[in-house]
Amino acid sequence: MNKVLIITYYWPPSGGAGVQRWLRFSKYLPEHGWEPVILTIDPKYAAYPVLDVSLEKDVPKEVKVAKTKATDWFSFYASDKSKVPSAGFAKTNDNSLKEKLFRFIRGNFFIPDPRKGWNKFAFRKACEIIESEGISNVITTSPPHSTQLIGLKIKKKYPGIKWIADLRDPWTDIYYYEQFYPTIISKRIDSCYEKKVLKESDRIITVGPSLKSLFSSRLNSKTDKIEVITNGYDEDDFKGKSHAKPSRFTITYVGTLSEKYPIGGFIQAFISIKITRPDLLLRFVGSIPENIRGRITSEISVDSVEFIPYTHHDEAINFMINSSLLLLVIPEHKTNQNIVTGKIFEYIASGKPVLCLGPANGDAANILEENGFGKCFSYTDIFNIENFILSVISDPERKQTGMDHFSHKNIVKKLVSFLG
Repeated sequence: MNKVLIITYYWPPSGGAGVQRWLRFSKYLPEHGWEPVILTIDPKYAAYPVLDVSLEKDVPKEVKVAKTKATDWFSFYASDKSKVPSAGFAKTNDNSLKEKLFRFIRGNFFIPDPRKGWNKFAFRKACEIIESEGISNVITTSPPHSTQLIGLKIKKKYPGIKWIADLRDPWTDIYYYEQFYPTIISKRIDSCYEKKVLKESDRIITVGPSLKSLFSSRLNSKTDKIEVITNGYDEDDFKGKSHAKPSRFTITYVGTLSEKYPIGGFIQAFISIKITRPDLLLRFVGSIPENIRGRITSEISVDSVEFIPYTHHDEAINFMINSSLLLLVIPEHKTNQNIVTGKIFEYIASGKPVLCLGPANGDAANILEENGFGKCFSYTDIFNIENFILSVISDPERKQTGMDHFSHKNIVKKLVSFLG
């Protein structure tokens, strides 16, 4: 069986959407003649924004996993690992001088990101694995984008290696980039790293058409080497689940929120419907900052809103499938049309209709609307948001079809075509 080395910072017990993609691909690659070898960080040295130990049971027993130590630069920010900032401080609402200073340091002294403290250890181990296992294919996945620099060094040392760079998010165009207060010099260095990875890698894969266009614009040639392999869902996560109709019409949001996730228009639509449908329940599952929770409860009575703290993956799926309608929010930013969250595919797999807030011309909107899984509205389109919710209330038994296209088991077939 052929072997492929997959270098990923996020791996169980890390939680979050970034883990799911390669955890699931690793599960199905052997069915196509490829044995995945995982290189990741030792959890004792990792800076994970969230933990989900339940995912450890999903790591296939036959998959080899090598772990290395790292320099944890985040330890200078917070000794308590549960306080490691997620998404590059994008979801924090702390605008104190101290926090702004930390952001400036992060954006100008740790390029492309502080998790590069893993790189020298990972590179050394990657070389050992390549030589001992006879590896000819290497995949680096990011964020953190510093992981791509490991691939860059591997390609330089082993020019015959086929290196595939998997970029799940934008790099210098990420919606929270300016929160780091990068100087012109810092931006230039980061941009240089990005372009070098795009140029030197043999193939590039990303999660949506808009991201493909974005990265293609960085290359003057060879744009045909960039392909889209979407995220997806694992069929096994939904097997044997009991679907119970909620006693109240329940709208569920799973994930985190910040000021960049505008839900004011949706809240107004919800309030309007509650006048005639007092049984409505709005449920948030995940990390919701206290100030946002306060705003929500100041507008919606406490008996109509429910907050569930971050929960493990299996339980989050239970909340999805036992809802009436699922709410998806794309962060508000000039480049948000390229954002396709991993969560959207599990929403789809749940069989529940999806109400999305975000750009009508975005990749997420296209996935939902072209396949009849849901509808996307602008953040302030109260009238149409309300009408969509009412249409679901009037037809609660609508059936979703065509979701098999987004199962990891099927998506991995495209990945296999790039190997070899």
